[in-house]
Amino acid sequence: MAVDLTPRQPKKTYGGEGGAYYEWSPADLPMLGVASIGAAKLLLAAGGLSLPSYSDSAKVAYVLQGTGTCGIVLPEATKEKVVGVKEGDALALPFGVVTWWHNAPDATMELIVLFLGDTSKGHKAGQFTNFQLTGANGIFTGFSTEFVGRAWDLTQDDAAKLVSSQPASGIVKLGAGQKLPAPSAEDRKGMALNCLEAPLDVDIKNGGRVVVLNTQNLPLVKEVGLGADLVRIDAHSMCSPGFSCDSAYQVTYIVRGSGRVQVVGTDGKRVLETHVEGGYLFIVPRFFVVSKIADASGLEWFSIITTPK
Repeated sequence: MAVDLTPRQPKKTYGGEGGAYYEWSPADLPMLGVASIGAAKLLLAAGGLSLPSYSDSAKVAYVLQGTGTCGIVLPEATKEKVVGVKEGDALALPFGVVTWWHNAPDATMELIVLFLGDTSKGHKAGQFTNFQLTGANGIFTGFSTEFVGRAWDLTQDDAAKLVSSQPASGIVKLGAGQKLPAPSAEDRKGMALNCLEAPLDVDIKNGGRVVVLNTQNLPLVKEVGLGADLVRIDAHSMCSPGFSCDSAYQVTYIVRGSGRVQVVGTDGKRVLETHVEGGYLFIVPRFFVVSKIADASGLEWFSIITTPK
């Protein structure tokens, strides 16, 4: 397999005062297209709001930094769930989910969220396509005021005001006094799992710790069709060579720390030998064997595999 496996960082797609959206592109990381995997990162400054949108792909979201709020409308739901999120939270987002993300105006740090998902049913292999509900490129800007008015029983003047009242696109910064729904502890149940607080699936003294997302601790994982885990290994520790026996691709994002990675493919050939650090992402092809050794700083990564098992 002559595909470049070199780990890459994302590139900024859009943004402004409220924050920015970054993507990994199949042009820079070809394995995304091969594996039909999308990867992106949302960064929200204090007061930043990622406007409501839905995607053509099922995803797993992982909060890398900060605290904030996520609004979630599941398919066929009659009520929005408003979930408080913090560093270490993982959320499974099935097809058709509408979400918005917000970082509090008084936040002392940026809210950063990683998205990894399956694009095999999407518009572009290896890249998410997001549909904004509002803003300058919102889906309703494409409809005539007649259609918008009929949909909400509004006059055409009111329909025009509704569609044009948000001139920004994607990410905005809320003004003083603008409020959003408050998060609910009840809404959080079954929607998020904090990988830094969850019971450990593997705990090796002076070695490392692993938390695995599965259908038991996060039921929506089954609908998303992806498995995920958070792995933290200590200074100079090793994650032994291994592969997925479910014919799955493994997508790995380095959360923090640094270390060395080797991947071996067919005929015993080493296809990747590199040094990684926080912010880089790479993909291991099916049945290829991967191993990692941490530097003195230790190494932490969040991974998905293309099976919920």
